[in-house]
Amino acid sequence: MKENSKQITRRNFLGTTGAVAAGLTILPSSVVSGLGHKAPSDKLNIAVVGIGGMGNSNLKAVSPTENIVALCDVDWGYSKEVFAANPNAKPYWDWRKMYDEMGKSIDAVIVATADHTHAIVAATGMTLGKHVYVQKPLTHTVYESRLLTKLAAKHKVATQMGNQGSSGEGVNLTVEWLQNGEIGEVRKVEAFTDRPIWPQGLNVPKGEWVPETLNWDLFIGPAKMRPYNSLYTPWNWRGWWDFGTGALGDMACHILHPVFKGLKLQYPIKAQGSSTLLLTDCAPNAQMVNLVYPARPTPKRAKMTYPEVEVIWYDGGLQPAKPTGWPAGKNMNNAGGGVIFHGTKDKLICGCYGRDPWLLSGRVPVVPKTERRLPDGVTHEMDWVRACKESPESRVITKSDFSEAGPFNEMVVMGVLAVRLQGLNKELEWNGEKMQFTNISADDKVRLTISDNFTIVDGDPKFDRPNLTMNAQEFANEMIKHNYRAPWSLPDMPV
Repeated sequence: MKENSKQITRRNFLGTTGAVAAGLTILPSSVVSGLGHKAPSDKLNIAVVGIGGMGNSNLKAVSPTENIVALCDVDWGYSKEVFAANPNAKPYWDWRKMYDEMGKSIDAVIVATADHTHAIVAATGMTLGKHVYVQKPLTHTVYESRLLTKLAAKHKVATQMGNQGSSGEGVNLTVEWLQNGEIGEVRKVEAFTDRPIWPQGLNVPKGEWVPETLNWDLFIGPAKMRPYNSLYTPWNWRGWWDFGTGALGDMACHILHPVFKGLKLQYPIKAQGSSTLLLTDCAPNAQMVNLVYPARPTPKRAKMTYPEVEVIWYDGGLQPAKPTGWPAGKNMNNAGGGVIFHGTKDKLICGCYGRDPWLLSGRVPVVPKTERRLPDGVTHEMDWVRACKESPESRVITKSDFSEAGPFNEMVVMGVLAVRLQGLNKELEWNGEKMQFTNISADDKVRLTISDNFTIVDGDPKFDRPNLTMNAQEFANEMIKHNYRAPWSLPDMPV
């Protein structure tokens, strides 16, 4: 898009909003308080990057009490109503320019872009000392998750991943029941979602003219450049590997959080994936993932132990088999998915977001409340706002602080790796500390299907599925840590 067309678009959508906002004098919290944190009654100056979808929902959750000082989006057509509804926020196309111009005025940043740009926006913000709230999945890769975890610790900022169920009572109860030993040892967990609800398993579409209201180069960001097509954005990007993480990335952060937290998981040691036809560019229609976690140390006075456990994920309409004793007619799908914890004494079932936990035996546990509850009326976003205003020394961390959300998100994107490497036809062995597979050799090859072309010739079906053979180790390493397109780059990994 040419710069002059951008200026025309800005005038069309916002009138003089940008000029008015640019004239405001906004003081950051460090200036207001002089202490590096704010009193609860003071207002944060918040910027939002990616405002057309969930970013708008997050914005609305914080705007009644805080200052929204900057809004950034690459698609001013999709986001025009949000810009118009927040006339005092300075509008931007490029978050880098926003940081350059307003970095000293911003306390905190909400990041709700496509998955592949979460890490670079948030990491840059944290190096500038900004608190960050990042939509789920936290990042696109294992390396990016590790980076955000370490940057948050280094810069002592308040963080939150946008898996709002982690602040809900369902997760609290599920974790408490597990850790009180109500179902005994857990060696197997099954989980599923009814997603995707957007198209997947698609061939790469032909290029189209880029709408004047969209900056396609900024949307692509650090990913490999490709021609624009309306199939990619503003919503269906989730199903394309370069931008999203499919149904797994969309929903596992909601569904698997009580699994990760309740069973005190960290890094898996084995991974294996399978799916319907796997294409090079687009996520499959349905998939299964098996992750194996090693035994974890049992804390003193703990009421449960933590043996090796297998976590099995299903999506695309697949569900686990209903265990013996399942109530006839009861739908396993609760708000988009569900989880079955197979314990040695009982089975615990919960829905998406940890919703409505129950035991297959019918017992209703009464256990001590060990998990922090949010005060009535406080949302996931406002709990983050509260943490932003507290000093690092006395801060009560949020319910999905990056110290937990980072390692948890590695679980999610590990599932993507397992699916995309299924062509190796073996269980993958993983060294979490080193972020590398230990049983993919330099000579291993993986074959990828480029496209799926189906025709009927003289009444008979004909399939044309061109393939691409790649070095498996190089392919895996690229998915673990992306090589960003110039000039995009991440901050260095803290030691």
